Amino acid sequence: MVDPRRPEGRAGPGVPDAGTHVSPPRYLTRDIPGIGGVIKQRPEDFFVEEIPLYTPRGEGEHVYLFIEKRGVSTLDMIDVVARHFGVSRRAVGYAGLKDKHAVTRQVVSVHVPGKSAADFPELIHERFTVLWADQHVNKLRRGHLSGNRFSIRIRGVDPASAIAAARTLARLAGTGVPNRFGEQRFGQFQINHLIGRALVLGDDKSALDLMLGPHPSHPDSQAQARRAYAEGRLADALHMMPRSLGTEREALRLLVRGADARRASMGMREEARGFFLSAMQSAVFNAVLDGRVSDETFDRLVEGDLAFVHGSRAVFPADRGVIEDPATPDRLRRIEISPTGPMWAEGMPTASGSVHEAEVAALAGLGLTPENLEAFSRREGRGLEGDRRPLRIPLIDPDAEGGADEHGPYVRVSFELPRGSFATVVLREIMKPRTDPDASP
Repeated sequence: MVDPRRPEGRAGPGVPDAGTHVSPPRYLTRDIPGIGGVIKQRPEDFFVEEIPLYTPRGEGEHVYLFIEKRGVSTLDMIDVVARHFGVSRRAVGYAGLKDKHAVTRQVVSVHVPGKSAADFPELIHERFTVLWADQHVNKLRRGHLSGNRFSIRIRGVDPASAIAAARTLARLAGTGVPNRFGEQRFGQFQINHLIGRALVLGDDKSALDLMLGPHPSHPDSQAQARRAYAEGRLADALHMMPRSLGTEREALRLLVRGADARRASMGMREEARGFFLSAMQSAVFNAVLDGRVSDETFDRLVEGDLAFVHGSRAVFPADRGVIEDPATPDRLRRIEISPTGPMWAEGMPTASGSVHEAEVAALAGLGLTPENLEAFSRREGRGLEGDRRPLRIPLIDPDAEGGADEHGPYVRVSFELPRGSFATVVLREIMKPRTDPDASP
């Protein structure tokens, strides 16, 4: 059996191992000094607001709620909303997952045919507030947003370092931001991708061990509960596992009732299981992107690429005619088009030539092959959702300023990103944690 903590297979030449899924091995703005500092010392320091893709019509079977939340995950918020309206979780829609350790504003929809928000009591919760309610004709689904606007305070820094932050933001606005998946995608222990890998391989026992067992890098996190699981004391583990960890508790509850690893794994909430699988895809994508940043091709087309049109989200092959087209350099400079990387799945559109070889090598870096994905589809009765993701995204309306408040000095940065992108990727370029040995101190 393959230990999912130690994936077999390495990435090919020039492609980083998928284990470098969190920190980029090389900063794009490495010649601009990092400002250091810390984020998320308090939820109010990290603010994000969804930019809607459309506005409610004022009629329809779905109640739309614009909610401001703090210190609570989107999935936990959905549980509360579903209970309040007396519907299943499937009746609640959302456009994207928002950070738990932040103040965030997002829209959710609730399917209540024949009723409106006025037919229900006011939704009151200690961690979120309904800012407005309306009606619409369709359920809100993943991706139904234009983007997100961020306002973030970086603490523990000299306010004058806002100058360096502004330089970094200006550079990223010109080149585009490497479209990495941020650390949120990989969970508290940064191993969601390994859980996803184990699920793809059908190794449900290893997936549960990773999810429920002790973690050497975080020995104090749910230590008693995780130790009990490792010792086979499942009822004790369930009793001690925090109620906020709903996915972990549900898996333990099934195990306590006598379920085997397969049944306990399949008993996860569909969203949670999908999140682990997406994290696996995300780690491989990050490896591909890091390779393109390292060889300075993340913002230009290479023969064999599949190109992404930012306006229409269409994808087309970048053959020699496209690359040699005189209009292509200007389209790239304006970030109208960009190369893509894989969100690996059976049936996903694939690149060709050396680009495809590098992408297969990145998948191998996590100990997986395209055949493993096909076997997963046959075993599950449905495959992963695959796609092509642009290797870069535009940074819109960036700003930086220094200041101080009752909590001390800070640098505040603000910017807008398209949907599916991570503000923490921009923050890493600004702050530059020590991952790139060539980065300016």
